[in-house]
Amino acid sequence: MIANSPKQTSWPLRLAERLFGNWVRTVSAGTLRADVLAGLLGAVLVLPQGIAFATMAGLPPEYGLYTAVVPCIIAALFGSSWHVMSGPTNANSLALFAMLSPMALAFSPAYIQMALVVTVMVGVMQWLIGALRLGSLANFISPAALFGFTSGAAVLIAVHALPDLLGLTAPTQPGSAALLRHVASQLGAVQPVALAVAAVTLVVAVALRRWRPHWPYMLAGLAGATLAGTYLMPQVLPVETMQGLRTVGSIAVPWPKLVLPQVSWAQVPELLGLAFALTIVALGQAISIAKAVAARSGQRIDTNREFRGQGLSNMVGGFFSSYVSCGSMNRSMPNLQAGARTPLAAVFSALLLVALVALSAPLLAQIPMAALAALLLLVAVSLLDAPRWRQLLRLDRTEFGVALATTIATVTIRLEMAILLGTLLSLMSFLYRTAHPAMRTMGFDSTRADRQFVVIDEAARPEPAASAPGQALPECPQLKLLRMEGEVYFGATQHVADTLHDLRHAPQPQKHLLVMGKSMNFIDLAGAELWEAELNARRAMGGDLYFHRPRPEVIRLWATTGFTRLLGPEHQFPDKRTAIATIFTKLDPEICRSCKARVFWECQSAPGPADSR
Repeated sequence: MIANSPKQTSWPLRLAERLFGNWVRTVSAGTLRADVLAGLLGAVLVLPQGIAFATMAGLPPEYGLYTAVVPCIIAALFGSSWHVMSGPTNANSLALFAMLSPMALAFSPAYIQMALVVTVMVGVMQWLIGALRLGSLANFISPAALFGFTSGAAVLIAVHALPDLLGLTAPTQPGSAALLRHVASQLGAVQPVALAVAAVTLVVAVALRRWRPHWPYMLAGLAGATLAGTYLMPQVLPVETMQGLRTVGSIAVPWPKLVLPQVSWAQVPELLGLAFALTIVALGQAISIAKAVAARSGQRIDTNREFRGQGLSNMVGGFFSSYVSCGSMNRSMPNLQAGARTPLAAVFSALLLVALVALSAPLLAQIPMAALAALLLLVAVSLLDAPRWRQLLRLDRTEFGVALATTIATVTIRLEMAILLGTLLSLMSFLYRTAHPAMRTMGFDSTRADRQFVVIDEAARPEPAASAPGQALPECPQLKLLRMEGEVYFGATQHVADTLHDLRHAPQPQKHLLVMGKSMNFIDLAGAELWEAELNARRAMGGDLYFHRPRPEVIRLWATTGFTRLLGPEHQFPDKRTAIATIFTKLDPEICRSCKARVFWECQSAPGPADSR
């Protein structure tokens, strides 16, 4: 008997890994069991959402379920995230309706055809962004902006769950503000039975999560609420009270229908513009949600692969009666928290959705909407990471402000604009910091026997009296030691030039300047011109400019611009001892004779009065 060679047995696995990613090697009986349970929860969650979002988009309800099947499978298999579930979302639905409703009547055949064509166009654009490897643009979404977006999404999830949680009718107008006004006006109509079912859901889910964290606590909460609302409560509550408990209701089987979307050529240019805007909406949501989920799962996201997967899902989905889809926060976080291990959870979710509707329509119709709302509320509370907010406030007020602004924007304006705002605020904060590089005065602590090299700005000479404030350590009156920390580029030259100008025009300026350039990582042409101007100014006042350990990249630019020739190679030093010993010979001996600072070792042998301190 001849044993199979490794190549014969492993090539299907290698092919699958190349197509779908390295997660295929982790599939086992245990991961399949976890993914099936997580997928079952995802299928149940998307039932009411798909119907509601499709209606919101101006499409028949079944189109929301179509969008939760084919695009969900393709995005999961060909994307990068292991836990993101794609499908219909409220942002895409609202954006699609806002863009297409002026062109055709909602729910009409023409409107449906335009929605499908736009979906295919969005898919092509998303795929091209990934194929051209432009996914690195997503790296500019900072962690603070991403955290703010996650927190804002948590608030939105909670807000949109309120009507079902309270047993109220759905609002007639879109938007969080309109929804809150609707809830406030209907507080007198709150259904106690809906609150009771929601409470059962939360009690069962939270208790199981605490005592059996590896069990599917969300699914258990849903099952407990359905049992209570369908079989237990009707035994003890009046019929009129139970009428306030709304359920999912009858659902059409979402068999994806193969279609060829058709519109007139005259409409194509306008639809392309709409597709571009929707691409920004969908990709902004998709990558933000993928990163938010990855931050909790510890997975590394390949943005280009994620974009290609999302694009392929919309390209194919448009031909299977699906409208624009992307990652859904309402389903992705529950998917992760329900124990999903691989992208097969999303595949199982799509397949189970079809099977559930086909085989269990009567049972699914009895799921209380209040139970689904309670699960979404549980997810929202877990996303509002209060300890991290406190940590951010304590460690970095700027990042806290970016996160807070992004959270508020996510709740109050369109999601893609909130992401853009958070990114712009983060970039502005970064540019402000880089435009103000630290310039620290350095010196030797002559009060210590070892004469440590310290930052004068942060060190102080101790006074004999414990209550007396410390005095600044002495400096050489002729030589300024300045450590440059950061890049000297066009955006920072004004700050650096102003600082250098103030040093030259101090009441008792030091004519010579030694710049510690080890941390000056980069300069551009504007930076080179700044140092040339400083060199000329120092020599005009009778001093000079020197550099300690400038970086090779800086030296190369100086050589290219001719600054090295003006400065002279003898003005660049590899170590502080050599630099100070060389510069000391150029100092004015008359000033040294009357100086009491005596901060350098060379000062000890120079003629002059003894240090009377």
